[in-house]
Formats: sequence, structure tokens, C-alpha cells
Amino acid sequence: MYESKKPYHYGTGRRKSSTARVHLFPGGTGAIKINGRDIDDYFGLETLKLIVRQPLVVTDNSGKFDVETTVAGGGVTGQAGAIRHGIARALLLVDAEYRAALKAAGLLTRDPRMKERKKYGLKAARRAPQFSKR
Repeated sequence: MYESKKPYHYGTGRRKSSTARVHLFPGGTGAIKINGRDIDDYFGLETLKLIVRQPLVVTDNSGKFDVETTVAGGGVTGQAGAIRHGIARALLLVDAEYRAALKAAGLLTRDPRMKERKKYGLKAARRAPQFSKR
């Protein structure tokens, strides 16, 4: 799947229960492949495509890198966020001067929000059994 002979920069991104492994190939045409499929085939919503491209736009690298990712777990929004996080981390390896711009845009912070665990005595994380007076 990956062109292993070409040098690349690697970044791991996570959000919710999604994990993305991102490979940035310098000198590319700006193609983004997710799990072997084009970004337009993988994500239907335009907002998700914007989320994925955000780190490249912030650092003025649109069209300068080919991005190949493997993403697993979670839903489409979580996967888009994980890919964005992975691309931002990989861009740091390209040039450390991107850190200020990426940090100002909030792209290096891993989103800590996770699904809350179910507690005993409850039907869900916070949902209690129905109360009956009698």
C-alpha cells in the first residue's frame, strides 16, 4: 500500500476511539488516500474533508505532500479528527517551525473526550433506572 522506497514522515493521530497512522510523502501532488481510497470516496461530507486538510492549509503545504493514512475505529468524525492530528504531528517532523502555527490553531492537542464508562446500578453511564413512587 505504501511506497516504502520513498522517504516519508510519520505521525500517529487519535481522537475518541479512532487511531490514524499517517505517512507524508514530500514532493507530491496533494493527493490524500485513506485506507487505499481517495478522500472524496472515503468522506462524503465536505466539512470532514476540510478538517483533514486543515493542518496542510495552516502551514501553507497544500499540494506539496501526498498523504497516505490507515485509520481504524470510531465513526467518520472521530476518524477525520484522528487523521488531522496525525498530519499535524507528521508536519512537525518536516519542519519544527510549523509548531507555532499548528499550536495556535489547536491542531497538536489530542482531544481527550472519550465515551464515559457504564456504572453499576445504572442502565448507562448516567441513566438511572426509572423511579416509581409505589
